Amino acid sequence: MAPFSFIDLFAGIGGIRLGFEAIGGRCVWTSEWNKFAQQTYISRFGNEHAVEGDITKVAAADIPRHNVLLAGFPCQPFSIAGVSKKNALGRAHGFACDTQGTLFFDVARIIEHHRPEAILLENVKNLKSHDKGNTFKIIQRTLEDELGYEMHYRVIDAKHFVPQHRERIFMVGFRDKTSFDFQALKLRDLASGPKMREILHECRNDPAMPPYTEGEGKVAAKYTLTPRLWEYLQAYAAKHKAAGNGFGFGLVGPDDTARTLSARYHKDGSEILVSQGPGMRPRRLTPRECARLMGYPDEFPIPVSDTQAYRQFGNSVVVPVVEAIARHMEPHLQGLLKPARKSRKSKADAVAA
Repeated sequence: MAPFSFIDLFAGIGGIRLGFEAIGGRCVWTSEWNKFAQQTYISRFGNEHAVEGDITKVAAADIPRHNVLLAGFPCQPFSIAGVSKKNALGRAHGFACDTQGTLFFDVARIIEHHRPEAILLENVKNLKSHDKGNTFKIIQRTLEDELGYEMHYRVIDAKHFVPQHRERIFMVGFRDKTSFDFQALKLRDLASGPKMREILHECRNDPAMPPYTEGEGKVAAKYTLTPRLWEYLQAYAAKHKAAGNGFGFGLVGPDDTARTLSARYHKDGSEILVSQGPGMRPRRLTPRECARLMGYPDEFPIPVSDTQAYRQFGNSVVVPVVEAIARHMEPHLQGLLKPARKSRKSKADAVAA
């Protein structure tokens, strides 16, 4: 396989990077603003290049050339006031007008400058309906009509790969025409999909993994809910059930699939509580179990506090989902790879070399 390079934008703790390294890619540049996420990222990937904090302050020319752009960018609304005014005046406008002030603008300007062979963007499922569909419409128009990429979109539920219901939209783009078919990516049959027993300490009879377990699958006591919190969650669920709402805690056992892990999990753990038997108070997942729920291997470091770890895994992609997409993209990417394009080197290229 021909080697290829990629950049990792809004990298979090590196979940998308892991998926593309699995098919032989080499990361040449990273951006991530959160200092705690940077800490985890660097503890896993090292310091082969700096992790830039504020992408809005980085010139596209100072980013190394790359074959693939990866970005799990935040979902932000675009202001349509300026666009409407220009339409009324009959003036042309483009993504520089449509997306100015959003972080997608930075993704677009980097794509415009470097013209990578392929791109992968990831976002929440509701991106397509966000701001009454305006957000997705502008993203699609920017990538296809203005930047000229052949784009493919698919919502994938992670429960094909891990015991968690987690739907995300993935956008795959190629600079040139390909025969890529996103719908042809085969997913594991849900009937035989993974269950919680595959990640739970007690089911795996994990040895001591301080500070998470005390040996022989015994989870540290601090992860069991306090009587007061458990009473509150039960009362809260009963209140909303009586009102006809679906709000409440999510209680799981070894043969279940969990709800979506969120960045707020550190607050009360209510969306995924592990049953510890009749009459016993449930417990939160440990950060290591959260890592497993997101498809990270056990050797992946967790150098931060539990609170920060819960936030990081709750914001992450599911690694095996990304790897499956990367492998599906691989033959089409290989068909587009060409000898390095002759162009003026940026100072970042010189450093990367």
